[in-house]
Amino acid sequence: MRTYTLRKLLLPLAVAVALGGASIPAKAAVFVQCPGDTNGDAVPDGAADPNLVCKHFTAGDGFATMGDGKVMYTFSFHDVTGTAPAGVFDAGRLAANLPGPTIELKEGNKFYLSLTNVGMLMRPDLFDPHTVHFHGFPQQAPVFDGMPEGSFGVNMGSTISYYYNVSDPGTYIYHCHMEATEHMQMGMLGNIYVKPAQDGTSIVYNGKTYTKFAYNDGDGSTGYDEDYPLQLSGFDGNYHELHIAVQPLPFSELKDTYPMINGRGYPDTVNPAAINGPVDNGNLPGTQGVSSLITATAGQRVLLRLSNVSVNHYYTIGVLGLPMKVVGGGAHIARGPTGQNLAYDTSSVTLGGGETADVIVDTTGVAPGSYFLYTTNLNYLSNNEEDFGGMMTEIQIN
Repeated sequence: MRTYTLRKLLLPLAVAVALGGASIPAKAAVFVQCPGDTNGDAVPDGAADPNLVCKHFTAGDGFATMGDGKVMYTFSFHDVTGTAPAGVFDAGRLAANLPGPTIELKEGNKFYLSLTNVGMLMRPDLFDPHTVHFHGFPQQAPVFDGMPEGSFGVNMGSTISYYYNVSDPGTYIYHCHMEATEHMQMGMLGNIYVKPAQDGTSIVYNGKTYTKFAYNDGDGSTGYDEDYPLQLSGFDGNYHELHIAVQPLPFSELKDTYPMINGRGYPDTVNPAAINGPVDNGNLPGTQGVSSLITATAGQRVLLRLSNVSVNHYYTIGVLGLPMKVVGGGAHIARGPTGQNLAYDTSSVTLGGGETADVIVDTTGVAPGSYFLYTTNLNYLSNNEEDFGGMMTEIQIN
């Protein structure tokens, strides 16, 4: 019997106590800010500024299934955009996504992100605040940064709305910055990227016309046909087991025994479908919703939006048999101060925690078939004690 079976029997009482009892309706604690939204569902009513983007996330706990079938306890975010305030707590409880919902923006967007802390159903002894830290985002107001030193956390039962004037394209990450080592190890991580204003224009590069670009390059050199966010992370299985068992947490001994791409270990990484939650959270649909399977037609250029969100490991990524060109990193185009192109060809990319890279794989002249994208740190090609898994996926060229 799992250590949390009894805990699940006591959930209704625990939640009522933690949130102050039934005398406080959930809708009183949810306050979403989105221009033009009159009913609090984070969706503008009627005509709205075309550059306006509103989202509403919850922060709480849940469960995820590892590549070997093991169920792990997690913290993370869940997208409740479009949900009326009265239904937010029911929709967000025990619904943590791994990774968090992907956020796709465009340069010039005005982005409002409301975050509601729905509490920890499986750990009613915890009263942790949460934040969203838009990692690497330039020129933002400190109050919206999510770092506890200069910002604030969202307490249980409360909502905070962040505002970002999105001005710089590139690949970023977002994560909770409260008790960051614990909350990031538990899964409070997500993909976020910003497409450039140049998108939608037609530019010819090397004899081919592109309308999608990684950056405002001016010459089409960062043009691509398909893009895929690939977020590198890992779970320490022992840490997660001790967490749900309410035991002391071994921070000094953290070791990722479940290396993952987009919250999955191989072969789950190549499953194109969203993976539903395990029975432990009621089989909620799509809680592991980001596949890492990469597909392309021979001759296309594929943009890989790589990020490392591990709190304790560097990872090196390579692709067998395919050329890689790094065109940007840290949400900056690979250009020198006078505009010289500093993009470079490589067979592998190494990322530390918090780093991102924009890598183009050109399939021109490449034979159709399946190619492995994997970590060259071979000890991370496993799902705990199960070999031939972990941080690996496939690029399928038709």
